[in-house]
Amino acid sequence: MLKKLLIVNGVSKLLIVDPEASLADVLRKQLLLTGTKVSCNDGHCGACSVILDGKLTLACVTKMNRVPDGAAITTVEGIGTPERMHPIQVAFAVFGAAQCGFCTPGMVVSAKALLDSNSNPTREDVRAWLTRHHNACRCTGYKPIVDAIMAAGKVLRGEMKLEDLEYKLPADGQIWGGKYPRPTANAKVTGTIDYGQDLGLKLPPDTLQLALVQAKVSHANILSIDTSEAEKMPGVFKVVTHKDVKGKNRITGLITFSTNKGDGWDRPILCDAKVYQYGDAIAIVCADTIEQAKAAAEKVKVELELLPAYMSAPAAIADDAIEIHPGTPNIYFEQKVVKGPDTRPIMESAPYVVQDSFYLQRQPHLTIESDMGFAYFDEEGRLTIHSKSIGLYLHQAMIAPGIGLPTEKVRLIQNPAGGTFGYKFSPTMEALLGVACVATNRPVYLEYDYQQFMQYTGKRSPFFIDIKMAADKDGKILAMEHDFLVDHGPYSEFGDLLTLRGAQYIGAGYNIPAIRGRGQTVCTNHVWGSAFRAYGSPQSFLASESLVDELAEKVGMDPLEFRYINVYRPGATTPTGQEPEVYSLPEMLEKLRPLYRAAREKAAQESTPENKKGVGVTIGIYGCGLDGVDGADADIELTKDGVTVYTTWQDHGQGADMGVLGTAHRALMPLRITPDKIKLTLNDTGLAPNGGPSGGSRSQVVIGNAIKNGCEQLVSAMTRKDGTFRSYDEMVAEKLPLRYKGKWSASMNSNCDENGQGRPFAVYMYGAFMAEVNVNTRTGKTTVEGMTVMADVGKINNRLVVDGQIYGGVAQGIGLALSEDFEDIEKHSTMLGAGIPYAKDIPDKFDIHYFETNRPEGPFGAAGVGELPLTSPHVAVINAIYNATGVRIRHLPAYPEKVLAGLKEQLPA
Repeated sequence: MLKKLLIVNGVSKLLIVDPEASLADVLRKQLLLTGTKVSCNDGHCGACSVILDGKLTLACVTKMNRVPDGAAITTVEGIGTPERMHPIQVAFAVFGAAQCGFCTPGMVVSAKALLDSNSNPTREDVRAWLTRHHNACRCTGYKPIVDAIMAAGKVLRGEMKLEDLEYKLPADGQIWGGKYPRPTANAKVTGTIDYGQDLGLKLPPDTLQLALVQAKVSHANILSIDTSEAEKMPGVFKVVTHKDVKGKNRITGLITFSTNKGDGWDRPILCDAKVYQYGDAIAIVCADTIEQAKAAAEKVKVELELLPAYMSAPAAIADDAIEIHPGTPNIYFEQKVVKGPDTRPIMESAPYVVQDSFYLQRQPHLTIESDMGFAYFDEEGRLTIHSKSIGLYLHQAMIAPGIGLPTEKVRLIQNPAGGTFGYKFSPTMEALLGVACVATNRPVYLEYDYQQFMQYTGKRSPFFIDIKMAADKDGKILAMEHDFLVDHGPYSEFGDLLTLRGAQYIGAGYNIPAIRGRGQTVCTNHVWGSAFRAYGSPQSFLASESLVDELAEKVGMDPLEFRYINVYRPGATTPTGQEPEVYSLPEMLEKLRPLYRAAREKAAQESTPENKKGVGVTIGIYGCGLDGVDGADADIELTKDGVTVYTTWQDHGQGADMGVLGTAHRALMPLRITPDKIKLTLNDTGLAPNGGPSGGSRSQVVIGNAIKNGCEQLVSAMTRKDGTFRSYDEMVAEKLPLRYKGKWSASMNSNCDENGQGRPFAVYMYGAFMAEVNVNTRTGKTTVEGMTVMADVGKINNRLVVDGQIYGGVAQGIGLALSEDFEDIEKHSTMLGAGIPYAKDIPDKFDIHYFETNRPEGPFGAAGVGELPLTSPHVAVINAIYNATGVRIRHLPAYPEKVLAGLKEQLPA
């Protein structure tokens, strides 16, 4: 042990430390300065950034034996407090630079170090600094962070007063449509909000630490599990295996499609008979410390019989492939699309026909926070599980039978989440926590290290797509055919729904009168497929938006003009046969046209043989909802201090708190209530009604309508005959109800039939994307130099939140196009290895143009936003690479070596 005297945030601290411990662990676990976050543990994310003797330092990779005695350390807590925030923190709040907030303390510290060393940086200086110091953000697309740092610099230089930077409520009191900072912003920028990892340090002393025994192969029969040696290890309370699970030991996929050949009960909580993928959990070691639990986990002996591992859909459907789940074929679901007349004669007679094949990869979510949670029995004897779940009631139904408890005895609570982007639509550790808590009758805590998180949580499912389109002599699209495979990994949950998304979005945005298509869901042994932002549409649009460019070229038309004549107008229908609710795409492309022409002209002027520049465009569509009659509940209660809203609008980091507050405040405007008088009680099945899961950009529409309905009931009850309003005391005196149940359902919708026809969504989002790229022909590296987004997300609730969603979603699209993948289980299991974009990888030239078309079925005209920005920006990048070089990348990501290979093919033989 080492005795260390440190000056932490100006206070002397005498500590006895393990010399091999990291500075981050000492700050967090010994000093409880939990603003310093730990996730990657290899210096790739910057969430652990502190200032050590004046130098920005990554605390997770700095061992205590390297920290000088007497060192001065500044953490985020030493920069400012919620009561007295530093200008950097104020700027981060008012510019929306804190979304999920997990990276934010590290970003704030990094910004402080930058401005201390360079008081007047350029925007490029800021991006270079954040990149050099590995400060990664997955939410914001970096632009709001750069904006915030530049504004803070002005305050620190005396060019702006702090009060001029701070948010001010408009004179009319209205926050809808404005830039009101999200309610959690101050806690996030000061590092005082507690994420799961922070709460884990504050659990009772008898809490057991959990370590998993996981498969190191992708497919095998389990012959035996021997826990005897592990059970004798120091500190071990119990080793839990499938024999200790009281329920079905399965997580149900809640299959709703009658044509699905599986039953949904295919995912074990703890493997009993087979291993289906690398990382599958076989046992849980429950011990006094995490070190003891991990040491004992190494002593569990698992005897396996290896089986063929099918790591892609084509491999799993080969003639000699065995059934991964015996009794269920590896192709377990099929979705057809039959719209309009037979496509075959059209294809045979059309003057222009193109066809091609595409592959979109297994994109990792790459949240900065890994996965963690804990469980205990509450005061009512309910098994209570805290996690990052974005579908609390959904997961309650999915895991309770497997654990062996009735759903009402399972309470789920969402911790503040350091990003999910959809992977938490699937239960990842909730059932594991549940069975461990039941088996031990003790509080339990489980945290995945970053490698576990990458290897044992779901990813975007790859699609293999063959597609064909025909156009007439004037460039009008006549027909489309497609055939695609969905590589959904070994577990079926939501795989059929994902395949339906392919049917709904391949070719979306264009009036295509005749479509014939087929999608097949395939079981494989690669990591399971889970929801990821824009679920199903990035795969779909890679195919259709690439092929539209190819078809435009064959017709001899400009890609933008070809899109312009084919996009939805009155009389058009979607691939599902539904009439769009609004027609904003032509206006978007009209506004984009001069920008596009100028960008093309600039690219032509600036291109050189070594640096070729190009411009690509795409359109993107996404529905708001879960298909069919989607609904939500929200309770609204009048209290002595204001109004309380109860619902489950789960937060990925997208701004659920602001979504609820903005919607409720708008609905309660007749009462002239200020935002600070609206209390949010969210995301606890023990306290709040079921708003449904937070996915499919449904929340603002579906839950928002439920909130609006409840608020309107309250306002009506408070209204006197003369139009004035009763007070709380008057409501009590007149014995009028104080709590109202808001409800809404999309009753105007219908599910798609076996031919993919129906009205799945009442509200859609519409967009267009333009990417400007530079391709270095010597290295093959593509750099995105500009992005322009045209977005119709209906009436905007909060501009900061919506801007942030678009910046962040498009940044993930750039990563999808160029760098992100999870194919190699070892190589791709770190942030850096999986290709996370840093600040210099995302352009500073990033413009958004809004088209606030009123949505009749949206609350106050709003649509959703989260999915739209990741529908097709990646294809705009791919189309721009083609425009620059003539190289068409059909198998993502567009790694430099793929671009170089394409360039070499163009050389004369």
